[in-house]
Amino acid sequence: MMQRNGGGVGPGGQPWLLRRVRLTWLSFMLFFILVFFPLIAHYYLTTIDEAGGPDKRIFGPRPGGELCEAKHVQDLCRIRESVSEELLQLEAKRQELNGEISRLNLRIEACKRSIDSAKQDLLQLKNVISQTEHSYKELMAQNQPKLSLPVRLLPDKDDPGLPPPKSARACRLRSCFDYARCPLTSGFPVYVYDTASYPWGESLDPLVKQAFTTSVKSSIYVTNNPSIACLYVVLVGELQETPSSPLPAPLELEKQLKALPYWRSDGHNHLLVHLSRKSMTQNFLYNVSTGRAAVAQSTFLEQQYREGFDLVVSPLVHALSEPNFLEVPPQVPVKRKYLFTFQGEKVESLRSSLQEGPHQSFEEEMEGDAPADYDDRIIGTLKAVQDSHLDQVLVEFTCKTPRPSLPTEWALCGEREERLEVLKASTFALVISPGDCQLVASAGSSMRLFEALEVGAIPVVLGDHARLPYHMLIRWSEAAIMVPKPRITELHFLLRSLSDNDLLAMRRQGRFLWETYFSTSENVLGTILASVRTSIQVPAAPIREEPAQEIPHKAGKMAGTDANLADNGDLDLGPVETEPPYASPRFLRNFTYTSANTYQTWNRAPGPFHLFPHTPLDPVLPSEAKFLGSGTGFRPIGGGAGGSGKEFQAALGGNVPREQFTVVMLTYEREEVLMNSLERLNGLPYLNKVVVVWNSPKPPSDDLLWPDIGLPIVVVRTEKNSLNNRFLPWDAVETEAILSIDDDAHLRHDEIMFGFRVWREARDRIVGFPGRFHAWDVNHQSWLYNSNYSCELSMVLTGAAFFHKYYAYLYSYVMPQAIRDMVDEYINCEDIAMNFLVSHITRKPPIKVTSRWTFRCPGCPQALSHDDSHFHERHKCINFFVKVYGYMPLLYTQFRVDSVLFKTRLPHDKTKCFKFI
Repeated sequence: MMQRNGGGVGPGGQPWLLRRVRLTWLSFMLFFILVFFPLIAHYYLTTIDEAGGPDKRIFGPRPGGELCEAKHVQDLCRIRESVSEELLQLEAKRQELNGEISRLNLRIEACKRSIDSAKQDLLQLKNVISQTEHSYKELMAQNQPKLSLPVRLLPDKDDPGLPPPKSARACRLRSCFDYARCPLTSGFPVYVYDTASYPWGESLDPLVKQAFTTSVKSSIYVTNNPSIACLYVVLVGELQETPSSPLPAPLELEKQLKALPYWRSDGHNHLLVHLSRKSMTQNFLYNVSTGRAAVAQSTFLEQQYREGFDLVVSPLVHALSEPNFLEVPPQVPVKRKYLFTFQGEKVESLRSSLQEGPHQSFEEEMEGDAPADYDDRIIGTLKAVQDSHLDQVLVEFTCKTPRPSLPTEWALCGEREERLEVLKASTFALVISPGDCQLVASAGSSMRLFEALEVGAIPVVLGDHARLPYHMLIRWSEAAIMVPKPRITELHFLLRSLSDNDLLAMRRQGRFLWETYFSTSENVLGTILASVRTSIQVPAAPIREEPAQEIPHKAGKMAGTDANLADNGDLDLGPVETEPPYASPRFLRNFTYTSANTYQTWNRAPGPFHLFPHTPLDPVLPSEAKFLGSGTGFRPIGGGAGGSGKEFQAALGGNVPREQFTVVMLTYEREEVLMNSLERLNGLPYLNKVVVVWNSPKPPSDDLLWPDIGLPIVVVRTEKNSLNNRFLPWDAVETEAILSIDDDAHLRHDEIMFGFRVWREARDRIVGFPGRFHAWDVNHQSWLYNSNYSCELSMVLTGAAFFHKYYAYLYSYVMPQAIRDMVDEYINCEDIAMNFLVSHITRKPPIKVTSRWTFRCPGCPQALSHDDSHFHERHKCINFFVKVYGYMPLLYTQFRVDSVLFKTRLPHDKTKCFKFI
């Protein structure tokens, strides 16, 4: 143990050295293995590949195909092939895109050249259009010369005026009226002298003076500036003679007239008005030289009357009181108790021509002057008819209390109320002209004529020398029968030969004349002024339009189009207008109508619309040329622009190439329903604008967003809640056609367009969708309103109907106020009132389009028509309106208009094969 340890660790011992040698040898061997062995192996392997040849190489580089056969690189090869293929495809696409870019560059260059060429063409077209417009203006200037005022519109006060006529009776408008003061564009200003400014003013009848003053204030022609006046009006009567104020002598009155401040030495353009309330009135102007001043009075002698210059006017019966239209008897039945009546007494007997010379035959008497015994023959003939008992007549030639009258004139009998009771039971009322042919017009005869027209008795005027009021302008043959006195023996046969239709037409025309020209003091004065204005051919002044006080509102998002409304089948609605809304032409025939249609102007009674107004409405003459808001007026019916089949679908139709309509929608506190209805109008062709009549006193909500339908929406504030506001002639309505529609009515666009086309072919009628009719209740002897489905109708409700704006003026300003008052009282019946008015004017029924009878509005609040009292009120309205009009103007019809191709899907190439008559 000690040797082993000592030998192992000694400094000079052998075992330590041995271990060191072993470590050195081991390190050498490891170095040899790591360095020389790989070199030897590489050399050896290389030598083997070279000895075996290139085909038998094992470890050397190999060709690509052989390398891909290696299993571990096949996936990499496939990826490389895919990438290569994609690169080839991308390169092909790149080359294709480069070619497309080149082609597009060529097209861009071509488009630039085309744009330059189009600009040149457009510039040339603009030049052509400019030249065409210039040529058109030149042509219009040649055909329609520019009108200008006369050089001397306002002559000096001391101007001598026109040369004096040869005699006082030779005065005519051409020789005694200064047209320079009344140019066509003057508006016919009238200056009325103050009754307190001349000496005889205190002697005027107080009622006449007050009525005249009131009428002057309501006239639209009266001006306070005498320097621009066209006509000067002087009230000269009726005078009341009292011991303290006797009537002025003729010479004194003549001096007083010449002292008027604007008399200008001869009184030209002056009108002396003498209004009478009595059957016997003074003719104190008979011996007065009136110079060139015209005279308007009820009594004229032949040597005094200047034909075509002076005016025969009606008496002033209702001076201050308005006539009660409900007390006027109805126009039916046609035949009344008496065939004809006459009550009168001659104030002064005429000397019979038989006492002055030998007896003459009837033929000899007709060749000379009218014999004085005609009145005696009339008495004998009428008594013979009464005694024959062939017809029940009433003739009385003596009066218990005769009224004062002029000599040779038949005096009125009894009080006015007594005479009216007799006339109410008379089919005809005889008006015997004065026996003296020199008395061409008398207040007594005019009073008889007035009372007969008032109660619906057809006047029979005996005597062809009589001058009826305004006979130069009114065609009296349409309302009265004029018979020469020599035909008294044939009078009975003549009266019995008239048919019922003729009698009704004459009675209706007489009622129209009385209401329009004679019934009130305003009408009397207005008719006097209008007669002068018409004679000198000055167009009527326009009636005022209702100013629309707009309510500001905010427009919301663009409204969409309801798919149900847009589904119009194959019906072509026509192009949607891309240009701004345009108004209907206005006032194109003012002068033409005034100058060329005088009789139609004054005789526009209820009857067929053979002629429609074209110029502004005269508030006194509702028959006159008075189209205000949209003035081309009514054109002849027919002559549309459409064709057959496909052409008709694509055409607007009617007889005006360009025309639009206005929607007037009445609403009351139903904002959500209103907004939905407005949205449904989006995209509707030919719509000009929408006028929303806001009938509620509470304004719309501040946060309410109104739909943007691409057209103006005008919200109009009303003074009060009234259904009559629906028919006010708002100045915002600039088209002739009005579509009146409720805020809860659902109409498709194709239905509206079809209704518009139908209205354009019948512009004088109401054209709409919901139809109703009236019926006679035999048990209660009254009229009933009926809304049941029926093949017959007489009304079209204005909750969805087209009508002309002309009727808005008639409804608001001409129709009796009692009707509008009842509409306000019941908050109902405005649609019935409009149907009454149009049927009364045209004597035609309305036109119903499509089979739609009513409207349903799901989710809408309950309407007034759902109440049971609604129908009871409408029954009362109809009966009340009949009393006001005097008869039932509504007419039945079974005619309904449906589009032949309405919602019918036909091949486009087959539509031309259809023609419908």
